[in-house]
Amino acid sequence: MNGEITRETGYDAWLDALEADEGYYLRGDSRATVPPAVIGEDDELERETLPETGMVESKTVIRAPHPDFEEDAPYAIAIVEFGPVTLTGQVTGIDPEAVETGLEVEATALEAETSGKRFVAFRPAGEVSDR
Repeated sequence: MNGEITRETGYDAWLDALEADEGYYLRGDSRATVPPAVIGEDDELERETLPETGMVESKTVIRAPHPDFEEDAPYAIAIVEFGPVTLTGQVTGIDPEAVETGLEVEATALEAETSGKRFVAFRPAGEVSDR
């Protein structure tokens, strides 16, 4: 590698794909990641379909949120394993205290009620919910 680093753009497009149930990740020879991905100039990343469901590995309940998410509190933030990639996002459609390690979830993108900013969201697998 020649040492130059470029940034793979497309985070908004990635959120669009999650929202349309067409989530994906980027796979290289030695790693898997999601946009935006910092890559070396010689790295080649291929687009792979994100598994439909993931498993909650860890969670915490936010009671004193950033102002962008003030109207959403309290809420659970979880680290979720989707096969070769791990995502962090807000768990919706379930009481924050009921989110447990091992819960099977699906990924999507939602807008924060307070700010209108989009974020990665998880909902329990098989549930249909906007929140």
